[in-house]
Amino acid sequence: SLRALDWAADAARGRAAPLRVVHVRQYAAWAQGEVLVAGPPDTGEDPVIEEARARLRDRADAPVTEYLGMEGVPGAALPELGADAQLLVLGSRGRGGFASLLLGSNSLAAARDAECPVVVVPRPGREVHGEPPAEPGPRVVVGLHVDSPDDAVLSFAFAEAARRGARLQVVAAYPWPVQTWAAAGQMMPLVIDEVSVESETRVLADGLLAPYRGRHHDVRADSYVVAGDAAGHLVAASKDAELVVVGRHRRRLLAPARMMGSVTHAVLLHAASPVAVVPPAPPEE
Repeated sequence: SLRALDWAADAARGRAAPLRVVHVRQYAAWAQGEVLVAGPPDTGEDPVIEEARARLRDRADAPVTEYLGMEGVPGAALPELGADAQLLVLGSRGRGGFASLLLGSNSLAAARDAECPVVVVPRPGREVHGEPPAEPGPRVVVGLHVDSPDDAVLSFAFAEAARRGARLQVVAAYPWPVQTWAAAGQMMPLVIDEVSVESETRVLADGLLAPYRGRHHDVRADSYVVAGDAAGHLVAASKDAELVVVGRHRRRLLAPARMMGSVTHAVLLHAASPVAVVPPAPPEE
C-alpha cells in the first residue's frame, strides 16, 4: 500500500490534481449484516492514516492531500470512491502462485467495479519471464484487441505515455493455431496461413492506431503483433515497464454484470509493473 501511495502521489502531481488518501477499516464479521457499506469519516486516530501522512510529509513534491478514514466493507466502499476521481490507485497483496488467486480481493473488486480507471501496484520483486525490452528508456504497454478495440483504453495509454515521456508498446495478439469443431469432442486445425493472419492483424492494428498517432505526435507508438496468449505477452512485456494498460469487458445483453475478462485478470495477478484497468467508454446513443 505504501508503494501504491508513492505511485498515486506522483500521478496526482503529474495531473496537477489533489490526492485523497483513504483507509477503509473492515467491519467486524458479526456486524456486517447490520451496517451500511461505508460509514461516515472516522475522527478517531487511525495508525494507517498517520503512517501515510508521515510518509508524504517527507516529500517536498507532495501534492495537496486530503486524508479520510472510513469504516465498512473495503471491496464495496473503494469502488464507490472512484465515481468522482480521475484515478483510483491500490496496492496488491498477491504473492504469486496459487496464493495470488486468494489475496488482493479488494484490488480486484475495485478494478472490476470502479467507474474510473484503476491502477494496481504490485508487490516488489515480482518476477516475469521474457526477453528484455529491445531498447532502454521509459515504456508504457497497452493491449490492443483488433476485433473489438476500445477508445478509452487507447486514449488512456497514449495520454499516459505522453505524460511520462515514454514510448508506447502496443501488443496485438492473434490466436494461433486456429482450430474449429469438426465432430463431437474433436478439434480440427483450419488450413490458414499464419503469415496472412499476422499481416492482417498488423494492418488492422496500424489502422486503429493511426488517429491516436495523429493526435499525439510526441508519442512514439510501436505495434508488436504476436501469436498466442495475449495475457502471457502482456505479462512478459511488463518487465521494466512503467505501466501496463488493459481494458475491462463491456457489459452485454446476456452478461449485464461487470466483468474484467480472463486476460485482464491474469495480467493483474502476474505483471511485474503497475497495471491500469480502464473501464469501457460509454456506448454512443
